[in-house]
Amino acid sequence: MRARLLPWFWTALLMAAVAPAMLFAGRTLFCPCGTIRLASGAAETSEVSQQFTDWYTLSHVVHGLLLFGLCWWLLPHLALAWRMVGAMTLEAVWEVFENSNLVIRLFRAEAAELGAVGDTVLNSEGDMLAMLAGFWLARWLPVWASVALAVTLELVAYWVIRDGLVLIVLRRVLAAGLPF
Repeated sequence: MRARLLPWFWTALLMAAVAPAMLFAGRTLFCPCGTIRLASGAAETSEVSQQFTDWYTLSHVVHGLLLFGLCWWLLPHLALAWRMVGAMTLEAVWEVFENSNLVIRLFRAEAAELGAVGDTVLNSEGDMLAMLAGFWLARWLPVWASVALAVTLELVAYWVIRDGLVLIVLRRVLAAGLPF
């Protein structure tokens, strides 16, 4: 395999590895409702995180913007494509952790009341692709535009579903009673 394709191979392999990990954790491949759609506009139903994309996919684009910056800062001498592998490693681990039974019980109780039981494998793959989109957007956008995009995506999520990455983090920090 050509050396320049190797990071893309590893990125695809990481994405593929999430599927069996999630299936092992009890997640389903597709929405139990029996339909497969590109997007779910439902915000407070059991279809949240069941289709390829949903409103929470916006937060994964923000993950990509943030992970690009993190990898740029921590791995400055690494080729860009290998930084992408580092970002995907973090995102893949996050997807499996976020959809573990422990996290769903502790942090997604409100969603569980609506019948949500974690992401489907299809939704997790969509989230990882959204992270890649954010990563590559950050590569081409000036820093100010990346920040503006992240803020805009958070505001859109808040406006539509009254939730988003910043609110999720704030709720966790406040619930934990951390002193800041």
